[in-house]
Amino acid sequence: MTTLEKQVNSEVKKKQVIFFTVVVLTLLYLSISLVFGDMGLFKYIELNRTRTSLENQIAQISSQNAQLRTQLKSLKDDPFYREKLAREEYGLSRPDEYIFQYDR
Repeated sequence: MTTLEKQVNSEVKKKQVIFFTVVVLTLLYLSISLVFGDMGLFKYIELNRTRTSLENQIAQISSQNAQLRTQLKSLKDDPFYREKLAREEYGLSRPDEYIFQYDR
């Protein structure tokens, strides 16, 4: 091999090393961005957990809402339920009744 060929081979190897280094660094940057970035894997997992938690809260609140609607409907429509609630929760009685309380 002549010196010119050696120089050409040396230049080609340098270009290959530089190209390979740039490719590796680019792939490394993209990988880190995909895992740790603002829209990365960890952020996705965190958002998914938050969504699941919020869905559970929504289901719980919906259940409570349904119970309150049922109770409200009963209070509006059922006089016996109103009387029961007044007696049990508020200790009310009719004018001709006496309330006896016993200690257990």
